[in-house]
Parts: sequence; C-alpha cells; structure tokens
Amino acid sequence: MDGQLVWKDEYNIGVDIIDQEHKRLFKIINKLFRFSDEKSKSQWACQEGIKFFKDHAVKHFAEEENYMASINYERLKVHRHIHSEFRERTLPALEEELEKTKYCTDSVEHFLGVCAGWLVGHTLMEDRAITGKGRSRWIGLLQEKEQEAMKKIILQLMYDLFHLESYVISDAYGGEKFGKGVYHRLVYGTEKEEEKYEIFLVFEEKLLINTVGKSMGIKTNKLNTLLMNASRYMARQFAEHVKNHLSDMEGYELKEENLLTYEQFQDVFENERLQLSLLFDTGEGYFSYCTSAGHPSKKGNVAPLRMDNAMAEVEKYIMQRESHWKWKVLVVDDSVTVRQGIKNLLAEDYDVALAQSGTAALRCMILDKPDLVLLDYEMPVCDGQQVLKMMRSEETFADIPIIFLTGRADPETVKKLVALKPDGYLVKYLKPEQIKQKIDEYFERQNIN
Repeated sequence: MDGQLVWKDEYNIGVDIIDQEHKRLFKIINKLFRFSDEKSKSQWACQEGIKFFKDHAVKHFAEEENYMASINYERLKVHRHIHSEFRERTLPALEEELEKTKYCTDSVEHFLGVCAGWLVGHTLMEDRAITGKGRSRWIGLLQEKEQEAMKKIILQLMYDLFHLESYVISDAYGGEKFGKGVYHRLVYGTEKEEEKYEIFLVFEEKLLINTVGKSMGIKTNKLNTLLMNASRYMARQFAEHVKNHLSDMEGYELKEENLLTYEQFQDVFENERLQLSLLFDTGEGYFSYCTSAGHPSKKGNVAPLRMDNAMAEVEKYIMQRESHWKWKVLVVDDSVTVRQGIKNLLAEDYDVALAQSGTAALRCMILDKPDLVLLDYEMPVCDGQQVLKMMRSEETFADIPIIFLTGRADPETVKKLVALKPDGYLVKYLKPEQIKQKIDEYFERQNIN
C-alpha cells in the first residue's frame, strides 16, 4: 500500500501537548501503512497495531477535551460530540469490517484511509479552531434536543413520502461523496432581513429512481428531465415541511434554487457554518439534509432556477452529469496481469475497479455497487462459482450482472459456466479489441433496454 502522512506546519495549533500527540498519531498511522505492506506479518500483529492506534486516539480525545475545558473553550460540547461520533460509530464499524474479512488487505486499507483522512481533516478544520488559527464548520450547530427533534421529523417524512424505514448514519456529515448524487440547494430569506437560511438536500441517484421514478411509473435506470423536475418539486416540498417546524424560519420564503454538481457542492459547502448536517441510509440509497444560517455562501458559477429557465437548466444539468458519467465495471481476477490489462483496455470508456479475490470483490460492491462484474471463474480459495452464489443469495448484490472470465472454452467448461446462469462469459485469450467490443455490446443492450 502506498501510504504516507507527512506532517506540515499548518497542522500545528500552537498547544504543545496537542501538537505532539497529533504527530504521534501520524507516526502510528505511518507505521501501520508500512506494516500493511509486509505480507509476512501475522494477523495478530496487525490487530495489535490497530488496537494501539485506537487506544492512543481515544486517550488523546480525553486529553484534548480536558485542555479545552481548562481554557473554557466555547465549542467544547460540539468538539466532544465529533470525537464521540468517531469513537462510537466510525471506529466500531471499521473494526467490525476488519473482523468479518479477517483483516484482509482491502479492509486494512479502508481502515487506514478513513483514519488518516479523518485525522487530517479534523486537525485542520476543528483542532486549529481551538486557538483561533482556523474556524469550526460546526460553529452554529443546533442544541442536542433540537437535533434529535429534527432527526425524528426527517425520518417520519422519509417514511410518509417513500415508506422507507431510514436511520441516521452521521449527525456530522462533512460533505463526503456517496454514490452518484443529486445536489439541491434552496436559499430562503425575508423581505427585510439580509440574512439567509440555506438548505442542502443530497439524494443518491438510485434513491430518486427507486422512489419518485417508480411512483410515476417511469421505467429508467438513470435520471431524465421528467424525473429530475419531479424530484426538484418533491425536494422543495420536503424542505418546506421541515422548515415549518423551525421557529427561527418563520416568515422566510424561498428566494433561490440551484442544482449543483459535486464539485460545486464541495466549493459551496466547505464555506458553510452548519446548524444541522445529517446523513441517512434509507435502504434504497443515501440521503443528506444540511442547513446553515447567516449570510448566503458564495454561489460560484451556479445559475439560479427560475420559471423562465428551469427546463433549459435542468436539461443542461443532466447533460453535464452524463458527460462525466461512466458505467462502473468491477474486474475480479487473482492475476494482476489480467486485472491491469483489462483496466487499461476499458479505462477510457468505463469506470474500472479492481479486486484480486472474491472477498475483496464483495467489499468493493458494498462500498460502490458496480454496473457489471467481470469475474474470474478459476480463482483459488474462493472461486467464481462461489462468489456468484454468494452474490445471488444476498438481496443487495442479487441484481448485479456477472460475466465470467475464463481461460478455457472447451465444451465441458462452457457447460458448467452456462449452468450457473451468469449474464455471459468471456475467454481471456481473445484479442483485446474483441473483449472490448463484447463489453461495449453488453452496455449498448442496457441502454436500449
């Protein structure tokens, strides 16, 4: 694994006890990065290393909170809550994954990647704010009771609208990308007040397709203009229902509506002072609800939607999304030569992910569901047949198309392959252009259907 955290001066907050502890945590993660590259190391040793990082991080949280209490830091409660989110939700979820996968390479990489990203982001965004070297994004968070009330309101609305039993993944969502999203921004204001109130609604695309699309009888596997406009007005009604429960928004009316790309969303979101930032799992896809109050954030190059331009802007938005969109293909093969060869062949036209084993493949599918899996039939330990059976037995994976990759095309092998009812098979010794042509033809059929 090519991983290395480099300490920078900008990470220093000016409190020696905290800065030294941050440097120590960086060193521990870097040791784990190097350690994960040494295949001869035992699972037990890896477990001990990760446990050491976790225990050290938890101890550091307590020391940091004690320091903030000693200087009467006004954001102590919020800071403590962010620590608690990481300690009680994120770390246990990562540890559960490590246990289930027996500390496989992919799960160790995931653990280290999340911990490294969280540590850097938290140091820059939250810890530097302790001494005034930065500002906390969570400067205006609602009180805990108000947050809990809002969660209940939104969960009930999700059930009333879509009959979905949702649950909260995080109440400190930081704008991270999840799946292919639609980013909706609503700006509210009054006639007299200069201050604005902003609501961000982020829908994973498949959530809109599986809810709004199905309720309208739209048979499509991607957004179109009709579905996008229906989703817009559903989002506006959703926001209006929530707004009615907020006493400080009394008298506010919708002043501006925007559809954002992820890049535009990031650009705007990073400058927000958030009151509420929730991430939900609906079972049909992820959904985020975020609010901020104060002066409106920078707009960037985003056109407001009005009656006279809405149709054109929605069509432009969809075209812009589609121009960056590619079908996702997961290549599963124990041969690095085969994996990399197929990636090089498909990368220009497809979003290609790689997995070297059946276990790694299942992990990849949980994080980012592919549109097609190219699955090696003859893998050791957990072969293609076993992976296919596991996928078909799990509702989450059951509808993912699978094309077997095989090095043999004799009648007996082909008979075995066909009996498993995959979506097709490819012989590895075909010419590269023939393999590419067959993949292209497969997706052309999907577009027609």
